[in-house]
Amino acid sequence: MPQRPRSARRTLVLAVLVFELAAVCGLAAVASATRSGAKALCGQTSTPYTPLEDLGGGLYRGYQGGLYPGGSDAPPASYLSQGLAYSQNVQPLDQSGRPSAWRGRIAVLSIGMSNAELEFGAFQQLARSAGINPHVALVNGAEAGQPAQVIRNASAAYWQDVDSTLRSSGLTAAQVQVVWLKEAREFETLRFPADALALRSDLSAIVAILRSRFPNLEFVYVSSRSYAGYASTILNPEPYAYESGFAVKWLVEDRIGGQLSGRPWIGWGPYLWTNGTKGRSDGLVWTCADVQSDGTHPTASGQAKIARLLLAALSSDPTSRPWFSR
Repeated sequence: MPQRPRSARRTLVLAVLVFELAAVCGLAAVASATRSGAKALCGQTSTPYTPLEDLGGGLYRGYQGGLYPGGSDAPPASYLSQGLAYSQNVQPLDQSGRPSAWRGRIAVLSIGMSNAELEFGAFQQLARSAGINPHVALVNGAEAGQPAQVIRNASAAYWQDVDSTLRSSGLTAAQVQVVWLKEAREFETLRFPADALALRSDLSAIVAILRSRFPNLEFVYVSSRSYAGYASTILNPEPYAYESGFAVKWLVEDRIGGQLSGRPWIGWGPYLWTNGTKGRSDGLVWTCADVQSDGTHPTASGQAKIARLLLAALSSDPTSRPWFSR
């Protein structure tokens, strides 16, 4: 068999290495290398979409708004009662998962991609000065380059990273009782509702993994994406960021309706999307100063906004307040 020229062999080897790097690190890592030349589209200050919290019983492309069934932003009474019962089970556990008022911890673990990693990191700093329950241990398990399509696989390397992060925090899987989950599908091309249905499937698979890995898991609070009208890359722009809210809504409704049974209880925690500078009814706005040059990842001000929303949600939600607040 004739030998390829040496230069051709080098080109082939380089191509193989690049392919393997993309496979190992994920396409998001490749995309991040191009973000340095991106410039946020700061003129796109709003969209024609209405935040789910404000949409209520109204429709988006034939599908009802609201965070919970019936266009409501509050869970049904019977489902809330179940969550309140679960909250009584959350208590300090030692590394073996046994109750321990002295050495026990309540591990609250974040799961997700780069945005979640940045935002939960800001939340950790904010919570230190907020007077939360001293038994609560906040662990940032979110990681850049880990979209929903990747971590829905139980054998993904991401889950070993989560184990390592827990160990480095002096915690075990038996102490994880609460998860904050925020995910998205990178480079989405499906049209609504197919994109939201695909993400709902990913989230459902991730919840199943969480259930299998963390035996004392009681709660999974899920957030969809923040505003992406400024996005200058195809990583996860609008309308996919907005439509991810329906994926979370439908996941929660699956749990309420019994399609997902048993622990954990699944609820919103919190809803993050707002219509750019037009905002939403609670006054939250998202400006171009809240995003990096790619228009997608939050700056320090964007991270702080998400951190405050997360702190307010855990401090006030009836299912989390009993164990989260001092």
